[in-house]
Amino acid sequence: MASRGYDMTPTMYSPDGRIYQVEYAIETVKRGTIAVGIQCKDGVILAVEEKTRDLQVGDVTQKIFQVDDHIGVAAAGYIPDARVQVDTARFFAQSNKLTYDEAVEVETVAKHLADQAHQYTQYSGVRPFGVALIVAGIDKKGTRIFVTDPSGTYVSYAAVAIGGTSDDVTNFLEKNYRKDMSMDDAISLAISAINLKNDKNSTEDIKMSKITLSTQIIEKVSNDELKKYAQAKNDTSAK
Repeated sequence: MASRGYDMTPTMYSPDGRIYQVEYAIETVKRGTIAVGIQCKDGVILAVEEKTRDLQVGDVTQKIFQVDDHIGVAAAGYIPDARVQVDTARFFAQSNKLTYDEAVEVETVAKHLADQAHQYTQYSGVRPFGVALIVAGIDKKGTRIFVTDPSGTYVSYAAVAIGGTSDDVTNFLEKNYRKDMSMDDAISLAISAINLKNDKNSTEDIKMSKITLSTQIIEKVSNDELKKYAQAKNDTSAK
């Protein structure tokens, strides 16, 4: 095996300049279910595909988290790693509030999480985080969306997808996203994006949260609301 001896630690480069442990972590993200973040003129939305078991409580999401009133996170990959990073982000956001008496900026949180992820690529005895995060929110700079990955990279987007079918969903978003779209349009677009591989425009396996410019507070989009958006989309398509 060509990688043998170079894939046992994140501190060693292979002869062709690769860090296999980081690449393995990124592969873990690709095995996760899809997560989507979309900016719109009214705010931002976070949506994830989350398939529940028969007896599982369905109205509790495992892949969307609140960091602060104005910031949310959606995750794809190894979700226990996401919980650790979200706890770090929450502590960082509250420390910023106590120190500076103002709400933390979205990019500041994304950079902090990316820096933490990068640290786990530099030491023996640890492994990189096997999760990518969409960090979305509203601050004094407006609506913001960033993606962090196991390498420690963070990048800003207007609309983005992470997870198993992210390449196809990203292509779909590139074709259908508009900067001036409303919150309703963004929610409908997210539902369509997650259902890209499905025959029906169902919301059964979708969880979603939104942050509007008017409130700047993260709110859950209920299952009943999602069904209404999906039904409206189906009615439009049937015409």
